[in-house]
Amino acid sequence: MAPRLQLEKAAWRWVEKVKPEDISQEHVELAYRVNLPACKRGACRRNCKGNPNCLVGIGEQAWLGEIDENAFHNIDDPNSERRDKNTFVGLTNLGATCYVNTFLQVWFHNLELRRSLYQCHNSRAQEHNIESDYEPESICEHLQYLFALLQNSNRKYIDPSGLVKALGLDTGQQQDAQEFSKLFMSLLEDTLSKQKNPSLQNVIQQQFCGQFSYVTVCNQCGRSSALPSRFYELELNIQGHKNLTECVTEFLKEEKLDGDNRYFCESCQSKQNATRRIRLHSLPPTLNLQLMRFVFDRQTGHKKKLNTFIGFPEQLDMAPFLEVKKDKKCVYELSAVLIHRGISAYSGHYIAHVKDARTSDWYKFNDEEIEKMEGKKLQLGIEEDIAETVKSQARKPKCSKGYHCSRNAYMLVYKLQEEESTDSSGTVVEVPAFLQRLVDQDNHKFEEWCCEMADMRKQSVDKGKAKHEEVKELYELLPARDGEPYEFIPLDWLKKWLDDSTATKEIDNTSFLCSHGKLHPDKVADSKRVSLQAGQLLYDRYGGGPRLDGSSLCRECVGQRCRVLRLKNQLNEDYKEVSNLVKRTLSGEGYWVGKASLRSWRQLALQQLEEDEHETKHSNGQTNGQGPHTNDSKEFSTELPEGNEEEMKTFNEDIVCSHGGLSILETERKLVSPEVWTKLRAYFPQALEFTQNQEPCQQCLTLEQEEKDNEAVSKMMALDQKNQLTSLFHEKNRPTLTKWPQDTDVLYIVPLFFVDEWRKFIRRPTKSSPVSNVGNSLLLCPHGGFMFTYDSLINGDTQHIALLWPSEWEVIRRLFIVDQPISIHCIKQTAPTGYTTQYTTQPDLCWECREGFLFQQQRDLREYTQATIYIRKVIEDQRMIKEAAPEQNASSSEAEEEREEPSPKVDGEKDPDFSQSQDGAKRLKLSDSSSTAAAIPAANVTKLGGIRRSTRHRKLRGEKALIVSANQTLKELKIQIMHAFSVAPFDQNLSIDGKSLTDDSATLGSLGVIPESIICLKADEPIADYAAMDDAYQVRMPEEGFKGTGLLGH
Repeated sequence: MAPRLQLEKAAWRWVEKVKPEDISQEHVELAYRVNLPACKRGACRRNCKGNPNCLVGIGEQAWLGEIDENAFHNIDDPNSERRDKNTFVGLTNLGATCYVNTFLQVWFHNLELRRSLYQCHNSRAQEHNIESDYEPESICEHLQYLFALLQNSNRKYIDPSGLVKALGLDTGQQQDAQEFSKLFMSLLEDTLSKQKNPSLQNVIQQQFCGQFSYVTVCNQCGRSSALPSRFYELELNIQGHKNLTECVTEFLKEEKLDGDNRYFCESCQSKQNATRRIRLHSLPPTLNLQLMRFVFDRQTGHKKKLNTFIGFPEQLDMAPFLEVKKDKKCVYELSAVLIHRGISAYSGHYIAHVKDARTSDWYKFNDEEIEKMEGKKLQLGIEEDIAETVKSQARKPKCSKGYHCSRNAYMLVYKLQEEESTDSSGTVVEVPAFLQRLVDQDNHKFEEWCCEMADMRKQSVDKGKAKHEEVKELYELLPARDGEPYEFIPLDWLKKWLDDSTATKEIDNTSFLCSHGKLHPDKVADSKRVSLQAGQLLYDRYGGGPRLDGSSLCRECVGQRCRVLRLKNQLNEDYKEVSNLVKRTLSGEGYWVGKASLRSWRQLALQQLEEDEHETKHSNGQTNGQGPHTNDSKEFSTELPEGNEEEMKTFNEDIVCSHGGLSILETERKLVSPEVWTKLRAYFPQALEFTQNQEPCQQCLTLEQEEKDNEAVSKMMALDQKNQLTSLFHEKNRPTLTKWPQDTDVLYIVPLFFVDEWRKFIRRPTKSSPVSNVGNSLLLCPHGGFMFTYDSLINGDTQHIALLWPSEWEVIRRLFIVDQPISIHCIKQTAPTGYTTQYTTQPDLCWECREGFLFQQQRDLREYTQATIYIRKVIEDQRMIKEAAPEQNASSSEAEEEREEPSPKVDGEKDPDFSQSQDGAKRLKLSDSSSTAAAIPAANVTKLGGIRRSTRHRKLRGEKALIVSANQTLKELKIQIMHAFSVAPFDQNLSIDGKSLTDDSATLGSLGVIPESIICLKADEPIADYAAMDDAYQVRMPEEGFKGTGLLGH
């Protein structure tokens, strides 16, 4: 089928030969494309919008033929959330809580700990009403309930958010897993020690606690001293070792104490060389071995991960390491391996491999996912391939039978091997009745949810099947046969009807109506012609309206469109004729036409015709903008000046003044002949008509004369003021404070803002407003005191003022309104040592406001936010990189900014740097550190000699600007510098004004970094440690660990 534009063109091709009054029903049906052939299935890739009879590709493909029931719903099978038989229950990862989930699974599989927790007294759970949800409070209550759910829940995984919330953990921040293990065990031990049942008070010690002692032997006298200690886990250094035996051996290795580290011997009563070692006395039933993979790197100042391969056995004989040899065996079996995936200490993922105490099967616990290992063997799997991206990784060593090797294992859990027994009661832990009641309650809720989801799936399927039958029935009836009654249905509605994901609403045809209440010709492309029988069924089932049948074809709209299209075709001929007529010499009477209108009349005519073409639209009466033809003719260019036709909306509006009369600007209008005006008036019947004898607007003429008079007065005023203040205007012979003039003891002060505005008026009196008020209140505080001292004026505050000679001040007083005279006096006094000079101001300095202003200024330098500082990179010999040369890519407008004066704000009410005093004068806001500078435009900074200079910072090569805040730490700044210069924080040496910045925890404000500061960066040679670089990128804020959580609240 032809494209849509071709179909539209073909629908109106007949207008070239048919006048509006000769239109027949055949022409109307052609315009509405009633008789276009319908498309067959497979003939169109997508629906033909220009053909109202094309019913292919509107969404029917999804309903024709056999359909899978799953296509009728988007609800997952609730049984996918159900726990499989003979499997364990997973734990939901709440964001970054995988480290918590791994330990919970390990502790759950410690049968003795689980059994003991079930025995803890819990009156709240025992007395709980099952009609409401159970909410544990204490840590014991949370663990009891969580372990009971892990044991007997019907769910595939459960949510540990109750426990995590009770501990106060941040679910979005990954923490140190080993530290969490220690703190949680300490918290649990403290909680259980308060139980009334004596057998529960020492559960943690009985299961996890062993004993060793630090034994120190004096080399001088041989005296031995032992310091006994308990341990809950052995922290083993893995750096430089290959297997677990080497790590334990080093842990117990003898250490020499000499030099500054000598030992104070009680017998010798002096510091002596000595040896120290750890002696193991007893081991717990559950032996936790922490492999110290996460260590503090002194060079980088951050933690890093050691990706070292460590071999460990499935059976570990600890007897050789015990100080006192025992008769009974001390063999441990591996029961859990905790894994950290990833190369960085600040990111990655935690999983646990745990051995089932009942079946000896190994399982991998990965949050919600649980995988059973094949053949009752530990298989670390892909966890050992995660760190392959780290450079210089050693190959995985071969492991003998009964051994495993890992570079990601960070904790090993061994259980004391027990003698084989036929009694299985030791491996069975029953859930107490009061907890099982709560589990049953949760299981009941889960089953209800499963039923509800299943019902929703069934309802969706039933609804889909019914819709399937409806579509198959109605789609066959949709096509309208030739000569039979028909209706128009919106295409969008049909598509939504066939789209099962959206609810089908009633049929709405209101936006398709023309002003005559019938179907607009333009809306045919957005509707489909269907049979009367199909339309009746759709309206019966879904309702809506108004219904559009064969009688809804609008003859009036077709006639109007015919007239407009014919005028469009005539427009080109009329345009050529008008162009020729305008060039002829006018004889006799004429009509005034705007030159801009005459230049763009064809474009305006097209716009007018488009408006006429669409004026019958129901709710969208805007025009289509410019027509398809643009005025590229230059026939008028020799006699008509260029205008701004883009803003033209109606013909002749360019010669209509604001009062509705003829414009007084004769250069903007042209006389045309009555013949030309008649042709133009045919296209613009609403245009204003001005005959040759039409008088220009009298109000405009009066205003023009007044404007000329005012300009003359302004010129005279400017010339008079310039003649009286010539030196001030030309900045010649200006007084300075650094070298006080000899012939006067007083100078007067006015704001530089006043002088700059006055000079603007003198230069362009007709374009600028005359200055009437000096505005000295800008330089005074709210109490009327002067804001500057003589010394501050010498040291830079002169950028805000202008100095006047007494004679100039007299002229100023005559010509302008002076709200408050300000002067500075030089008083010379005779002293024994000679002459002394004293400077005073009138009004006097207000010390209170001056000190407040200085204090606020200093405070703002320390308490800034979103300020700019500059980081300048230096090379080895400490010289700046090409210091003398500014950056080539700096703003090219700097020179212009130095030459040009920005227009200062005059409206004090709108300027945030001004406040309005009671007498209406503008005063400085001393509460704003920028107020003094802002009172006079900052760009007009003058030296004492009166030469204006730019205060803009010039960036040099090797220098970059950063946005910082005063409360930001140096560590955070180093992270910004790392991203800007690709220099790691540990390779950065920063200094400001020769002072090194070394305290990473200090704030920039406390280090003396103020806005516009320049910090020098010297970069050390980079260290080829990719994991450390990754760690540096991960660190954004100082580590707070578990500060503020419930783990430190006991």
